[in-house]
Amino acid sequence: MFNSVSSLESFPQLWLQIALIGVCLGVIVLLAEGLHRYTSTDPERVRKVVHIGTGNVILLAWWLNIPAWVGITASILASSVALLSYKFPILPGINSVGRKSWGTFCYALSIGILVAWFWSINQPQYAALGILVMTWGDGLAALIGQKFGKHPYQFGGSKKSWEGSFTMFLVSYAVSSLILLGVHGNIWQSWAVPLAVALAATALEAFSWYGIDNLTVPVGSAAIAFFLTGLLLT
Repeated sequence: MFNSVSSLESFPQLWLQIALIGVCLGVIVLLAEGLHRYTSTDPERVRKVVHIGTGNVILLAWWLNIPAWVGITASILASSVALLSYKFPILPGINSVGRKSWGTFCYALSIGILVAWFWSINQPQYAALGILVMTWGDGLAALIGQKFGKHPYQFGGSKKSWEGSFTMFLVSYAVSSLILLGVHGNIWQSWAVPLAVALAATALEAFSWYGIDNLTVPVGSAAIAFFLTGLLLT
């Protein structure tokens, strides 16, 4: 299901694949900026378009077997742009100037960390798992919580809703299960490990001061899935 294609044999083909990923990311960013500039779409929803859209590119990178240096370089560039955007009006629809959150920076940083870690040991599925748990779990939890969250709670200084946290748990479990089922097949570990991942991801998402969950959720989810799967399959 999630098998990657064979490694590229020619340099031009590699750059064609990199260009394909670049085009996908560019379209998502331009769409978000268009929504911000020319529509009355809520700024938080615009950010979630980018949050969810860009995260899914990890599946394309996995399938195409893109080299790790590409993902790491992209992470460094995106992190640099994110840091600059806190000072200058770079892509304001994605990260408003003065917004008290390191979420965009942490997002880019987490992708670089996970690609560097799991591409180097030929286990890209765990990088994809961590990023997609953040992409879909955190993204949908925020949207559902804002629209349907009728039962708020406060965890330290972070305000959440039970509806949003329940969404985070369900989506994290679904994402983790699909990836582990695709890689390991229909074995009990593919159903049990996602429970631990979903619980941890939901707890980490509750600690979301200044957007730090965009780093802790993907890295924590991937690490738990990796170590538990390795432990239970040996």
